Formats: sequence, structure tokens, C-alpha cells
Amino acid sequence: MTFNDIFKSSFLENVTAVSLTDMAISLALSFCLGLFIFFVYKKTYAGVMFSQAFGGSLIAMTMITTMVILAVTSNVVLSLGMVGALSIVRFRTAIKEPMDIAFLFWAIAGGIVLAAGMIPLAIVGSVIIGLILIVFCNRKSAQKPFIAVIACDGGEAEESVAKYLKENTEKASVKSKSAQKGSIELTYEVMLKNGDTDFITRLSEMNGVSSAVLVSYNGDYMG
Repeated sequence: MTFNDIFKSSFLENVTAVSLTDMAISLALSFCLGLFIFFVYKKTYAGVMFSQAFGGSLIAMTMITTMVILAVTSNVVLSLGMVGALSIVRFRTAIKEPMDIAFLFWAIAGGIVLAAGMIPLAIVGSVIIGLILIVFCNRKSAQKPFIAVIACDGGEAEESVAKYLKENTEKASVKSKSAQKGSIELTYEVMLKNGDTDFITRLSEMNGVSSAVLVSYNGDYMG
């Protein structure tokens, strides 16, 4: 073994495995693709509170995936080591919205396809997916659903509430009912007439009604 062999490093040999041109093009395209995914996510988001951090993570996820796949495709041995290294990664953050999983998978798949050199597939496929999501996931309902939570003190008051809601809303259906001695709590799904929310104020002033709360929701009722 010579002196040069001691300082010879395969690490330095991998410096030029991926050209600067390929790096720049791939990362620039992945950034643009991630930005497109972010805007589609923001446009179609239907949850309660929009998370700017999650939207930004979609851009980062696309670019990181592209960077990893570029490294993997440049070295077969590295690809085997990468599989083992990534297998120890565990994600503990809960995904609250089902569509968030689709956007995460979209960002990862976009980064993989870009790094594999299939640029037309990544661009055309993402545009088609984005248009489909905008058309089908961003449709505003003509009648926005609401949840009305009403506390009353007996059966007569319950009947009065049901009659009042039938007359003052487009639709009112019972979702849950909780009864205790001297009190009843009702949960209704209601559709408003002409967007009028003043009916809940008048309802709270009715005899036998102790409280009335109106809450907007996205239609994903659990119960």
C-alpha cells in the first residue's frame, strides 16, 4: 500500500457522480412542482385551520425526495445502504385530514419521477392531478351545513325546538340526543335559509331552551 492509497477516498470519487447541471435542473423543477402542489393544497383545503407549515413541507418533501433519488440512481451500492438508513425513520405526527396523505404521497412521487428523468410524466401528471383535485375537492356547496347544539328542559321544549327548526331552516335532522334528569341536549344538522343565522338567537329565547349554539362544519360528521 502506497502513501497515495492511504489518502485515496471513494467519498471524493462520488463528488462528480451527479453533475452540477443535473442538480440544478432537478432541484429547480422539484421546487416548481412542490410550489404547484402547495398552491393546489391551499386552494382545495377544506379543514378548520390551514397549516402553513404543512404546506411548506410539501415543497421541502418534493425537493428532498428528488435529492435522495438522484443520489440513489448514481450509485447502486449507495441505493442499498439508503434503503437500510431510511427504514429506521419513524413519523409520529398525526395526519388529521385524509387528503393530506394524498398530497404527501403526491410530493414524494413527484420528486421520485423528476429525479428519474421522467420530466414530462412529472409535469403532465401533476397538472392533471391538480386539475382533478381543484374540480372535485374545491366545490363549494350551495347550502353549507351547520351543527346546532340545543339544550332544553323537557319533552315539550324538545317538540317546540323540532317544530321551530322545521319552519326556519331548509333541513334539520337529529344527529345525537343526550338526556339527563331535567335537561335534554340535542345536536341537529341544519341547512340555513338564505344564509340566515339569526334564527339561532330567536331559538335561544324560546321558553324551555337554556342555550343554543350554531357551529359550521365541513360535512364530515363523526358520531
